[in-house]
Amino acid sequence: MTDVDRKTVGAPLATLILALLLGSLAGTANAQTLGGFASTQPTARIEYWQQRLNDIDSRLSDPQTLAPVRLLFLGDSITDFWTMGENPWFPGTQGGRVVWDETFGGSNPDYSGLNLGISGDRTEHVLHRIRPAAEGGLGQLDRPDLDPDVIVLLIGINNRWAAETPAVESIVQGVRAVVAAVHDRKPRARIVLLSLLPTNEPARNAEIVGPVNAALAAFTSDGPQAAYVRSLDLYPAFLGADGLQNRAFFMDGVHPNEAGYRAWRDRLIPFIDSVRR
Repeated sequence: MTDVDRKTVGAPLATLILALLLGSLAGTANAQTLGGFASTQPTARIEYWQQRLNDIDSRLSDPQTLAPVRLLFLGDSITDFWTMGENPWFPGTQGGRVVWDETFGGSNPDYSGLNLGISGDRTEHVLHRIRPAAEGGLGQLDRPDLDPDVIVLLIGINNRWAAETPAVESIVQGVRAVVAAVHDRKPRARIVLLSLLPTNEPARNAEIVGPVNAALAAFTSDGPQAAYVRSLDLYPAFLGADGLQNRAFFMDGVHPNEAGYRAWRDRLIPFIDSVRR
């Protein structure tokens, strides 16, 4: 299963097949080379998530870029696609690149951001990435010069794919484990825990998304974690007047488009300001 399979939650079979084909062809879309077709040239296969991981590793290895980071974004493709321009799997749709650059790209030092989202990640994958390298993880939070004051976390929807039983409890416990691990690695930072966004499947929203969001809101309001975690409920902002997912904010059934990322940004910035007070 590729990262495209895992992130395209709830899509029709035809869309899954199309996404798989497009994902496999990513990087070779320009079919012709000087010597003929790209199909005739030996090329190593690398999936989107692998390239994304390589890009993150490169950024984390550059000491000049980490000290200014005030906001750290952690999650799956919904976080990852903040930094995507045109979507290679859905041509003609735009991710959040423009919004990211104008808000989190460094022009305002208070909101200078670093995006560690990787498409396809489940809670267990994020746990592996932030686990210290000395303990067998990837150590993405190991660098002491990476010292954000706010960490924005959105994770869990991919755990509905090939879900454990009961799914809601599995997702909630996974998110709680990520919160604990993030706090352990960066205890000075406040964590902004975001709700899951509505999908294009009302049954999934009722059975999974809604109960998970309710449980996570309760988790952040009581216990020792309330001192360093605040929850932001984005779910209502992504609904239409009919109470269903607002398609004007999405590229597909799961991922926001540029308008969706702008709506997200407009709610996130005031919330971060309130957390910092």
